[in-house]
Amino acid sequence: MELKKILAFSSSRCGNSGFLEKAAPVIEEFLGSKPINIAFIPFADADKKYEEYAFAVQRALKNRALKINVVLPSNATTLIENCEVILVGGGNTFKLVHDLYELDLLNLVRAKIKSGKPYIGWSAGSNILAPSISTTNDMPIVEPRSFKALGLFPFQINPHYFNKRIEGFNGETRDDRLAEFLKMNPAVSVVGLPEGSYLKFENNHLGYFGEEEGVLFSSANNEAGFLKKQLNFEQDISFIV
Repeated sequence: MELKKILAFSSSRCGNSGFLEKAAPVIEEFLGSKPINIAFIPFADADKKYEEYAFAVQRALKNRALKINVVLPSNATTLIENCEVILVGGGNTFKLVHDLYELDLLNLVRAKIKSGKPYIGWSAGSNILAPSISTTNDMPIVEPRSFKALGLFPFQINPHYFNKRIEGFNGETRDDRLAEFLKMNPAVSVVGLPEGSYLKFENNHLGYFGEEEGVLFSSANNEAGFLKKQLNFEQDISFIV
């Protein structure tokens, strides 16, 4: 595998914690203490308050050596070409992918990560590491050119994973929805990331980390339509890449 370093968080918050409160120490340890220029891609923000979003990220990172440079349509190619790290925030995955296609950035981001630039994302920013965005929880508020994403991982990601059947509620659970995906895409597995969890790819090893157990779904010819395997803290799951 060509990738070097990837962090994929389920979310920017966990429980009642503040914005990136739990993720920031992991990010800072991942990147080290030297000054680093980071290209922050904020296009998942449906409100388009990109500078405010970038400021919130910079404020959440206690290590001021990590310099957040906000990617805008006017400077996107230059910043991504010259940055040392790519950081992609959460929000609406459909808008994020729509904008990446419109600005012709998807191939550029993929190439930079494959060349060795570290990548960090949460929520929508994690979704796009998969072959497609078909396992996002987001509403399609805008139609992207394609559902195809970066495809840097061979499996799908479902951030904010939560599965509970509520009495009196007749809609589908998360597992029901993922079973539908697996029935139509039996060759592709799905990693469900509950809030507070993340994937770390480094030195050709992929690990699962989280306060709660994650889940790995694969297709099966049974009543449920899938096999569900628990993922434990610090578990090496390199076998799925």
